[in-house]
Amino acid sequence: MRRADRLFDIIQALRSARHPLTASALAARFEVTPRTIYRDIAALQSRRVPIEGAPGIGYVLRRGYDLPPLTFTIEEIEAITVGVQMVRRLRDDELQQAAASVISKLTVALPEAARESLTEPHIWVSEGMAQHPTGVEPADLRSAIRGHRKMRIAYIDARGKKSRRTIRPVAMVYYVDVTLIAAWCELRDDFRHFRIDRIVSCTVLDDNFAAEGERLMAAWLASHAPDMTP
Repeated sequence: MRRADRLFDIIQALRSARHPLTASALAARFEVTPRTIYRDIAALQSRRVPIEGAPGIGYVLRRGYDLPPLTFTIEEIEAITVGVQMVRRLRDDELQQAAASVISKLTVALPEAARESLTEPHIWVSEGMAQHPTGVEPADLRSAIRGHRKMRIAYIDARGKKSRRTIRPVAMVYYVDVTLIAAWCELRDDFRHFRIDRIVSCTVLDDNFAAEGERLMAAWLASHAPDMTP
């Protein structure tokens, strides 16, 4: 959990608590150490969040406190709307669900006067012409990238030639109507970019390349990122 998310959740936990919560109780809930909670409480107090209490006794949130409402300009709201609509082009069901969740959360969090731009948008984005991948789940690709896991793929290139590759995925590359996965290809001993709609099948392996993940990413950004021809 990111620290920003944990700070928010600590406020929510204190708001709903009927009695003081100790650092140990909060630490158990958020799977961190009590020392981390002490630092988080101090950080919140320094930002003028009215948390009262002391170590060993517990903490309470002074009644009447609420998080300030999110504020965005009209242009920022429209940018969010365009971005969420463009996610439809990625043919990634999990990202589409996440995008819908973002809009739902913002609709609740925004001041009423700003909600209309989200609930009744005046900007529309076409769904694009990208094909839905059938041999791989985009969520599995993103998970493998985050976890530095090797993958074995069956692939068909633009000429219809089939091949099997073991790859070390480093990034997803989104174009308007096609999505690529950038990876170190063990067959070619170099970086390659694979269209995910041409992946026939895919298996995430147990092999982990975390030790070289940063180096691969740096090398790809330095020499291959500007030229990502599918």
